[in-house]
Amino acid sequence: MSALPRILAVGEEPPPLHPTPAADRRCRNGKASKPKRNYTSAGRFHCINAFIDATMGMLTPAERAAWLILWRDTKPNGLAETSQASMGRRAGVSDRAIRTALRRLEGMGLITVVHRGSLRRGPSIYRVHPLGRER
Repeated sequence: MSALPRILAVGEEPPPLHPTPAADRRCRNGKASKPKRNYTSAGRFHCINAFIDATMGMLTPAERAAWLILWRDTKPNGLAETSQASMGRRAGVSDRAIRTALRRLEGMGLITVVHRGSLRRGPSIYRVHPLGRER
């Protein structure tokens, strides 16, 4: 039987989701590589705060859900790889609503499509940005 998780006090910052950058270094050819920029817990915390404070209010529920799913799926290399069907299922909306949301998010500069997926080429790959371009 495992112990219950500790309840945080009001205003207390949660523990990091990932190990510290020094402990999280990947080893290639015997050399430790630098941790990826902006993937530390502080960088991810800053990213979600910026999105909530400055961006989230102007988005539709499907756009919010799509951005948050991509943000959560972002790997240490800064990219998120997921299918539109998976995003729709997790967000509780149709694939069509997700496609529309992704087009709008891309147009606003909140995501960048690094690789367009398809039936034979696998899922699309995205880079997530907390703040869009000024219109």
